[in-house]
Amino acid sequence: QVQLVESGGGLVQAGGSLRLSCAASGTIFSEYAMAWYRQAPGKQRELVAIIFSSTFTNYADSVKGRFTISRDNAKNTVYLQMNSLKPEDTAVYYCNAGRVGANYWGKGTLVTVSS
Repeated sequence: QVQLVESGGGLVQAGGSLRLSCAASGTIFSEYAMAWYRQAPGKQRELVAIIFSSTFTNYADSVKGRFTISRDNAKNTVYLQMNSLKPEDTAVYYCNAGRVGANYWGKGTLVTVSS
């Protein structure tokens, strides 16, 4: 069983930065594509960023140029550096680990951006 634990959420003013972390256990971390999703109140969960390897990444248009996803396979951890935060970035952010035949979620961490 894979466990994913997110941390780093909190309250920040617009224009500020936060760094989210997701620690994975119970699996061979490097075999999984890792992603961050978010879900704002009243909205569907959406993909924010995904990393397949240390060099192959993809981002939602709304966060391109502001957010950076990275992973440290030695620490079984994926990160999301969020800069120039906007009130519309307010959401619960979820970590996801996926590969063929397996998909796991963390419980989420709340990010609140005040205007």
